[in-house]
Amino acid sequence: MSLLDKINDLRQVNTLSKHEQLVHGIIEAIDSGVLTVGDQLPSINKMVADLGFARKTIVKAYEELKERGLVESKKLKGYYIISQETKVTLKVALLMYSFHRFQEEFYNTFRKELGKRFQIDVFFHHNNLSIFDTIFANIRGKYGMYVVAPIPDQSIRPLLESISPKKLLVIDRYLELDPEYSFISQEFEETTYQKLVELLPAIRKYKKLILFFTEASDYPVGIKNAYERFLSDYEIDGKVEKKYKPDSVKKGTLYFFISDTFLWEVLRDCRNNEYRIGKEVGILSHNDHVVKEIVFGGITTISTDFKDMAKKAASHIKEQELTQVFMPINLIKRHSL
Repeated sequence: MSLLDKINDLRQVNTLSKHEQLVHGIIEAIDSGVLTVGDQLPSINKMVADLGFARKTIVKAYEELKERGLVESKKLKGYYIISQETKVTLKVALLMYSFHRFQEEFYNTFRKELGKRFQIDVFFHHNNLSIFDTIFANIRGKYGMYVVAPIPDQSIRPLLESISPKKLLVIDRYLELDPEYSFISQEFEETTYQKLVELLPAIRKYKKLILFFTEASDYPVGIKNAYERFLSDYEIDGKVEKKYKPDSVKKGTLYFFISDTFLWEVLRDCRNNEYRIGKEVGILSHNDHVVKEIVFGGITTISTDFKDMAKKAASHIKEQELTQVFMPINLIKRHSL
C-alpha cells in the first residue's frame, strides 16, 4: 500500500480534518515501513495535484511533522524522513550552559514533567559564542520547540529571534528580546544585593568577606555588581578573587562561592585544619542542591528553585501561552554562617 493509499483510506474518516488525514497518513506509512529514514516525501505541488487539497493544508501538515522531529526540509530539495519515532508528540531542543548539579536538577524535573511523548535533545554551549552559533546553526528548523539558556550577549539576539516566538522559550539567564517572546529567567543583581543585606548580621561576625569570581567564566556579572555595591554601602572589608589557592583558608573569613569547585576545596581544607564551619569560617553559596542541605550541617545558599523553573518551562510547552516570569530568589539559611 502506497503513501497515497494510506492517506486516501483516512479520507473516509469523517472526524479527521484534511490536515489530520495527511499527518496520520504519513505516520502510518512510517510505522508500516512504506516510508523509512532518508525517503523524500512527495513535493507540495504533487500532493496538491494528487489529493486536491489546498497548498496551505499540505504545508501545515509537513510543518507539523517537522515539529514532531519526523521530517526535515532541505532548501530547494524538499522534505525528507529523518526519524521513525512516531510516538513523539513534540521534539524539544534544550540548550544549556553545562551539566552543573543544579542544571541536572532542572533537566530531570523537566523530563519528568513533559513525559515520554516529548523527545528532549540536550546541548551545551559552555558560555562560548562560537559553540553557541554552531549548535544553533545545526538545530535550527529541526525541532518543534527550543528551550534556551542564552549567553547574555546582544550579538546572539538575531539568532534567537530567527525562531518563531511560539517555538522559543528563554530560561535561566535573561536576554531582552522582542515583547512577544517568552522567558522564565533569573534576575541576579538586585536579588543578590537584597539577600546579602538580609544576611548582614551574620556577615558582620567575620573579619573579611571574599567572593570568588572569574570574568571569563559563565558567572552572572550581576552577582559581582551586587557584591561590590554591598561592600561599599555597608563598609564591609571584602574583595574579589579569581580562584581559591589550596590550603589558603583563613579563620575569621566568610567565603562566597558561585562555582561549586572552589566550594568543595575550601570545605576540604576546613576539615583538614579542623576549622568549624559557621563559627571560625563562614560559607555562602549560589545555587542550592540537595548535597548542600547535608554537608557540614548544611550550606547557606542564595538560589532560585530550579525544579519550579523546570515545571514552569514544561507547563509553557504544553499550554503554548505567552510566559514572562522572573523567578523568585530564595535565601536558605543553614549552619554555615
